[in-house]
Amino acid sequence: MMSVATVEPPKPELSPPQNQNAPSSDETDHVFRSKLPDIPIPNHLPLHTYCFENLSDFSDRPCLISGSTGKAYSFTETHLISRKVAAGLSKLGIKKGDVIMTLLQNCPEFVFSFVGASMIGAVTTTANPFYTPSEIFKQFAASGAKLIITQSQYVTKLRDSDCCENNKNPGEDFAVITIDDPPENCLHFTVLAEANESEMPTVSIHPDDPVALPFSSGTTGLPKGVILTHKSLVTSVAQQVDGENPNLYLKQDDVVLCVLPLFHIFSLNSVLLCSLRAGSAVLLMHKFEMGSLLELIKKHNISVAAVVPPLVLALAKNPMVANFDLSSIRIVLSGAAPLGKELEEALRNRVPQAILGQGYGMTEAGPVLSMCLAFSKQPLPTKSGSCGTVVRNAELKVIDPETGRSLGRNQPGEICIRGSQIMKGYLNDAEATANTIDVEGWLHTGDIGYVDDDDEIFIVDRVKEIIKFKGFQALCSMIFGQVPPAELEALLVNHPSITDAAVVPQKDDVAGEVPVAFVVRSNDLDLNEEAVKDYVAKQVVFYKKLHKVFFVHSIPKSASGKILRKDLRAKLATATTIS
Repeated sequence: MMSVATVEPPKPELSPPQNQNAPSSDETDHVFRSKLPDIPIPNHLPLHTYCFENLSDFSDRPCLISGSTGKAYSFTETHLISRKVAAGLSKLGIKKGDVIMTLLQNCPEFVFSFVGASMIGAVTTTANPFYTPSEIFKQFAASGAKLIITQSQYVTKLRDSDCCENNKNPGEDFAVITIDDPPENCLHFTVLAEANESEMPTVSIHPDDPVALPFSSGTTGLPKGVILTHKSLVTSVAQQVDGENPNLYLKQDDVVLCVLPLFHIFSLNSVLLCSLRAGSAVLLMHKFEMGSLLELIKKHNISVAAVVPPLVLALAKNPMVANFDLSSIRIVLSGAAPLGKELEEALRNRVPQAILGQGYGMTEAGPVLSMCLAFSKQPLPTKSGSCGTVVRNAELKVIDPETGRSLGRNQPGEICIRGSQIMKGYLNDAEATANTIDVEGWLHTGDIGYVDDDDEIFIVDRVKEIIKFKGFQALCSMIFGQVPPAELEALLVNHPSITDAAVVPQKDDVAGEVPVAFVVRSNDLDLNEEAVKDYVAKQVVFYKKLHKVFFVHSIPKSASGKILRKDLRAKLATATTIS
């Protein structure tokens, strides 16, 4: 008889649904809530149980479609293979609380691995396969992962002798599984996918147990493991797609485009998990290529497209698009970075029938804070440039960054969010957690924005020091990511000819923002810009490469030693002579 996951008794915490339009004391406290009413959320369930709770309603419908091969998996098949993978992971010694790493582009095996790990109470840390060996091993070591699931082309990165922690060898000291022909000492994914699902162990999963461990730089500093629990992700998905009037109305006959990388929380949450819950099919593209994308939209009648601004730019401006029928698209959801009004209008001319809008999120927030209400089952108008309104079953406030005082409407300040969807904390970093989530449970985003008279949220600036890069690489892979200045600064000051350094963002028409460095040389006056850029480029993923290096006599700092980045950004903005 097949073993199934059991659930510990839930702790009652849900209040009855409220009428958000009714007057409340929140107005005087400047706490903002959704225009949509709260809903009951079954966040006592494990994530996999919640996602497949309504399996019988769409068991034979397509769940996953591989864009490269055309192979489709029904919801029943997806659930079955995930159970097999759960049993296979257990057979390899993975237990509740253990961490596995997925180093994959979008593919069905990513989904089977993530869901299968959830079923045995394991945790998945998702890594970017474009990372350098050093970056991969830093995350691998920090997460404590015991197994890596990847593609054979990335195994060479795992065998970089300079990066192997404590002389641990892949395939010998920890398991490496590839979804294609395995190199020496690696296993094939079939050891998981062909396991006996009846041997899946029975585990007791608590809502506060972790299920996902993405890495984020938060509001400042180096990348940190973000602990997202079963409760976090169930709550976040429910806030989007559950209830009589879902904020993101996905239908069972929808085909949802998944070209954004699943290792990023936006795609994992708002594309994959939301689709699994709603019964919509997910079209998986493992890399971006405009011709292939347009063919797939036509072939599979893609109806919902989750995008980022560079993809919007391509769809709006590429002349190839005019030769394809995009009439199947009914929703375009843009996220990860602000979408400008002009770009939004340009895309609207290409897909006039579609509803266009934005969402706003942060990995630590679970990740969605707000979403356009035009996506709901009973749509409400949304202003251009707006990030929508705060999600249901959550609270949002805007505070003065200097005083911490709560601000009212139309007053810019730091956006803070509170609710069951936010992270449990940073992995092994109580100080960073306390600096991000205050004693009242408010998560401080580091973004500056305001709420207008219609409860719509607009992001205008940021407190945090993260550089947001988004763009294309040789038109064959699309990626977006965060560039933490502190990470690049740490690399720079390790150079024997550099005594101090600071990294700040510079505006870029294509990428949005790119990192530039201010460098203080030691006695080596022969150190030039190209040498510094090459030194960094060898150690980081492509979107963290320096685009410009300025040599200066000193880095401006406060009395406490903090880099005065505003002064450096001002020099860039005004084109002041830098010296």
